[in-house]
Amino acid sequence: MSTPHAVETVFRIESARIIAAVTRIVRDVGIAEELAQDALVAALEQWPESGVPERPGAWLMATAKHRAVDLVRRRETYARKLAEVGRALDEAYEPEVAYDPDGIDDDLLRLVFTACHPVLSADARIALTLRLLGGLTTAEIARAFLVPEPTIAQRVVRAKRSLAKAGVPFEVPYGPDRAARLDSVLEVIYLVFNEGYAATAGDDWLRPALCEDALRLARVLAGLMPEEPEVHGLAALLELQASRTAARTGPDGQPVLLADQNRARWDHLLIRRGFTALERAGTGPYSLQAAIAACHARAVTYEETDWGTIAALYARLAGLTPSPVVELNRAVAVSMAEGPAAALPLVDALAGEPALKDYHLLPSVRGDLLARLGRAGEARAEFERAAALTHNERERALLHARARELASGDAP
Repeated sequence: MSTPHAVETVFRIESARIIAAVTRIVRDVGIAEELAQDALVAALEQWPESGVPERPGAWLMATAKHRAVDLVRRRETYARKLAEVGRALDEAYEPEVAYDPDGIDDDLLRLVFTACHPVLSADARIALTLRLLGGLTTAEIARAFLVPEPTIAQRVVRAKRSLAKAGVPFEVPYGPDRAARLDSVLEVIYLVFNEGYAATAGDDWLRPALCEDALRLARVLAGLMPEEPEVHGLAALLELQASRTAARTGPDGQPVLLADQNRARWDHLLIRRGFTALERAGTGPYSLQAAIAACHARAVTYEETDWGTIAALYARLAGLTPSPVVELNRAVAVSMAEGPAAALPLVDALAGEPALKDYHLLPSVRGDLLARLGRAGEARAEFERAAALTHNERERALLHARARELASGDAP
């Protein structure tokens, strides 16, 4: 491995911890990221001549912290800063002193809550989280969400400015504030995973790298907050969902629906991890979704799926977080447990929901129910409507193919 590649690899692994630790010193995530980048540049300049240090992560951490301390000293008088932090400031950031992993974890947790602060829009939270915690470049985030690179750059810059302007403290909130902020943190990780698991647009059905970033963040959060049941619920959900990744696409990248997946290709290590996390989960929305995913994971074949339990879990989920999307998923489960005739009225009742006006899965589900009821002409029209609504090319091709099968009479 070349030295520049080694530097980049180490920085991607360590960048979130470095930024978190430096933010504790300078109290500004934007400045902290710049200082972390300065440490990266220093490594690129020095390591080719001096060699890669035995503990490269600690080297980058120490370098970034020293630069942070220098910045603080330049900004404020020596005496005032020393009065605030005392002699411990100099001693804490000597390169020879190994940093405390527990302390870094505390800083990382603060960074998670800062990057996902509700003062930011959902798009800004996602961009900033992937930048600071996922270690992704602006270009990588732009490619992942199929938006221009300048748009992502502006979101990140504005997010940092918004945090600074709002005076968001670099801390983990407690009490009611913590519950409110934790919801925001979990939502961001969940949205990032979903975009990788079922891309809303573009040529690819899956973006595995995005799923991996979200799963890594969920695991980190579960390690940092072991007493929070919904954190384990989210981790369980993502582990179980990610276990199916290899089976969700065919050789040419085309989508493979759940009923047609080769379950031998499911990742049983991830399934076991999901079950373990589920044991520590609670009864919140992510935990209930994880319980639904666990029903699928326990079924050896599609036909053995416990659809009755899944329908009941969706009913409980709808009671906790009323949503037309949850009701649509419940209708699918009801159709499998009780038949398409029982589910069609549930789907038809959602036709007037404003949130589902352009949601392609509503006509897709309705088309499937109609096809199973033998109403091929109506089903074909629903699949064509769904194809017109989706922005994902792979999914559009799948929906058009189902419509053609109904037209030719070859549909199962």
